[in-house]
Amino acid sequence: MMQANDPALKSFIPTPAESHFPIQNLPFGVFSNAADPAPRVGVAIGDQILDLAAVAEAGLLSISPGVFRQASLNSFIALGRATWRSTRAAISALLRDDNLQLRDNQALRAKVFVAQDLASMHLPLEIPGYTDFYSSKEHATNVGSMFRDPANALLPNWLHIPIGYNGRASSVVVSGTPVQRPKGQLKLPDAEAPIFGACRKLDFELETGFIIGQPNALGEPIDIANAEQHIFGMVLLNDWSARDLQQWEYVPLGPFNSKSFATSISPWVVTMDALEPFRVASPVQQPEPLPYLQQSGKNGYDITLEVALTPGENAAAQTICRTNFKAMYWTMVQQLTHHTISGCNTRIGDLMGSGTISGSTPDAFGSLLELTWNGKNPLTLADGSQRSFIQDGDEVGMTGWCQGDGYRVGFGAVSGKILPARG
Repeated sequence: MMQANDPALKSFIPTPAESHFPIQNLPFGVFSNAADPAPRVGVAIGDQILDLAAVAEAGLLSISPGVFRQASLNSFIALGRATWRSTRAAISALLRDDNLQLRDNQALRAKVFVAQDLASMHLPLEIPGYTDFYSSKEHATNVGSMFRDPANALLPNWLHIPIGYNGRASSVVVSGTPVQRPKGQLKLPDAEAPIFGACRKLDFELETGFIIGQPNALGEPIDIANAEQHIFGMVLLNDWSARDLQQWEYVPLGPFNSKSFATSISPWVVTMDALEPFRVASPVQQPEPLPYLQQSGKNGYDITLEVALTPGENAAAQTICRTNFKAMYWTMVQQLTHHTISGCNTRIGDLMGSGTISGSTPDAFGSLLELTWNGKNPLTLADGSQRSFIQDGDEVGMTGWCQGDGYRVGFGAVSGKILPARG
């Protein structure tokens, strides 16, 4: 076990058992505050942010402060896996309750800590490319049952390769960014021709995303034995989806405008080292994948996930989905291996979405498309209103965490509020 993952560790920064950011986590993000409006790199601990630029300037980290006085994590990530690990270990040591160096230096603490509720969080990465996968067997089966043939819900290739498509990196936004309802072509059920208008079936997709930390060169695939070394960490991801635009456009080449208008991610990137204690076995894969996709050992992660819907300004948030990442059929390592098997290169900061994460029970479906079965069974909310899909003014929030013995390693949240279509 890495020392920074020791469940017995305690920080002098109070972290209740339900906090997502105990000393065993230490996720990286980019923030600013009123006193210093320049975006810079920090680490979440309890309800505080440790300003890594200020810590480095105080001589407490063996990295140039300039690496952390950046508007993204990319420069830090580029230093490599050994540096990610040693930096997390050094931060863990500084934050321990028995380390007097920072704990008892009130003047220094005033310089290096910023309360999270007084900070603004920024998109944590420069994202050169974004790929979205389709790796939940339950989700793929549900969608295939609705849109094709329930008896043959999975297309023939689904059990053999991790299906994915290239999304738009330019429209990835940080949690809290409002999302405007998209317009596009949609074809009503009984109409002979499509019309142009605002999306009528706006949906969320509960996903996670992983971040490329070590790139590969064009023409040099990543072997499955080494793929883990290329992943820096994970975020929560909401792949907003315009279902009516999608149903009309996705044949023959897949999603386009129905997915390109916004993708929201959480501001904190949880490192793979922090997630290491929560490895679990993945679902059995039958038929057995081809040799280049075969794995052994525990390759899934036990991450509890929830989605809440807030129907308007003065309403309370209501949880409408509870599921777990461990149900995913295709693993992150398999996704990355297959992504590069053709020789496709990846770059630092590339974002890879998991695909919608759905469980086997109706309350574990990771989209309104499934929860309402394409609107046939609307959800009735606590205020008496119903939802088949997302309405203007609704806010969707997602959260997720790994449960340890008396502590959680969490992702915080990703949220977005829907604004009316422009014009």
